Amino acid sequence: MQILLVMMGGFIGAICRFEVGEWLHTNQGFPYGTLLVNLIGCFLLGWLLTFMSRRNKKKPYITLFFGTGVIGSFTTFSTFSVETIQLFEKGFVLGGLSYVLISICCGLLLAYLGSKVALFDKKEGETA
Repeated sequence: MQILLVMMGGFIGAICRFEVGEWLHTNQGFPYGTLLVNLIGCFLLGWLLTFMSRRNKKKPYITLFFGTGVIGSFTTFSTFSVETIQLFEKGFVLGGLSYVLISICCGLLLAYLGSKVALFDKKEGETA
């Protein structure tokens, strides 16, 4: 059952990843599509794992489907790595460094913000 959940989520995430890549073409060699999916994925995974750990501990299938499946196949570290090398090889040193710094710094920030959003309890009107 776990493999099926990851597979179904992965199918959805991979299609979403492909569509974002098609919608947001690489501009002058800079991989905006990969940057966008990875940053969105950081926020979503930060939110999901925090939300599930606080509110729904007895439903690991949700984390498998959405976390490992959908978000795991939506984001891509390998493409980020290859595109970074390609930027450097094409002589876009500043672009490559920017890509790495934006990906890492903003990714960490968005994962943190996602986890903080998940802690917000609307009933109490404050963060938990």
